[in-house]
Amino acid sequence: MNFDPTPEQQSICEAVRSLCARFPETYWRERDIDGVFPHEFYHAMGAAGWLGLAIPDAYGGAGLGVQEAAWMMKTVAESGACLSGCSSIHINIFGLMPVAAYGTEEQKQRMLPPMAQGRVKACFGVTEPDAGLNTTRLKTRAVRQGDRYVVHGQKVWISTAQVADKILLLARTTAVEDLPPGRQADGLSLFYTDLDRSKVQVRAIDKMGRHCVDSNELFFDGLEIPLEDRIGEEGKGFKYILHGMNPERILLAAEAVGVGQIALRKAAAYARERVVFDRPIGQNQGIQHPLAENWVELEAAQLLTLQAAWLHDNGRECGAQANAAKYLAAEAGFRACERAVLTHGGMGYSKEFHVERYLREIMIPRIAPVSRELILSHIAERVLGLPKSY
Repeated sequence: MNFDPTPEQQSICEAVRSLCARFPETYWRERDIDGVFPHEFYHAMGAAGWLGLAIPDAYGGAGLGVQEAAWMMKTVAESGACLSGCSSIHINIFGLMPVAAYGTEEQKQRMLPPMAQGRVKACFGVTEPDAGLNTTRLKTRAVRQGDRYVVHGQKVWISTAQVADKILLLARTTAVEDLPPGRQADGLSLFYTDLDRSKVQVRAIDKMGRHCVDSNELFFDGLEIPLEDRIGEEGKGFKYILHGMNPERILLAAEAVGVGQIALRKAAAYARERVVFDRPIGQNQGIQHPLAENWVELEAAQLLTLQAAWLHDNGRECGAQANAAKYLAAEAGFRACERAVLTHGGMGYSKEFHVERYLREIMIPRIAPVSRELILSHIAERVLGLPKSY
């Protein structure tokens, strides 16, 4: 078994690392302070062709797999861009996989090239305030009226909606009470359409970190969606959205590893240089051992992430591995970021050294897109054969 990146994957990492060098950590600190979307970074990635990495080449992309995307996103994260850089381009990489898999030829030709080229920005409209992770309980309604659907409802924690041109929207086309018991997922449909701000109120959420990539509440009041913007069959949207969930978890795992790795490098460098009581603090085992543990955990998380990506790209079942990789990488990344702050001591609390930003941003993979607890429940049920607990 060879765990090294292939020559092509290595070339991707080197090229992306070179591009990211044009956006140093001072750039990301400024974006964290002013909260402005990193348009320059987004357009640079689009101009270089990286936004279409996993989009089929017939539709303007590179046609590569989740393995290559994972290496790329890890490289972006460990450049110091962290989750701010990754989240600004995340949906371009995996978001329209349901369109590529289930859309008509006309939809693929119309929808995929603009995303691959970075000519549009999109947001991902699934989560609702009263449903949380129970996606089958979504209430936002899309009612068909002739050749269009009319949408009313609410979404929450929708990233990039302040700057988005489009939305990939999961909405209920059949009321829950009209479905047989246990079949609530059958009444959901998937749409990719214009985000018409005259019909959708976008309200920003003031949050802990990743300030330059906005998170929002969305209020739909009569958004009209043409029939040709529905992806696949009516009522099958839940099945379609699942197509992108495992890749999303794998990419987020790769990003968490990347953030953890730059945090570890920063901590180790500071420990070598910082002298207290006439010796570098890194000479003390109380500093050494936690950092060494971080390295071990991040290496393990990276291997599990690569395994999950390989399984996905080879058409194998990867749900357990994708979820486990996301869990392990988020925890390992968090511990590395926390240790980086502690290693820096008082300066770890300073924005000058950037590690406090890492710690704020690494909380995202621990929470989203699925909680640690639900991942453990999934593995207990699907892998260990234990009875469902929820």
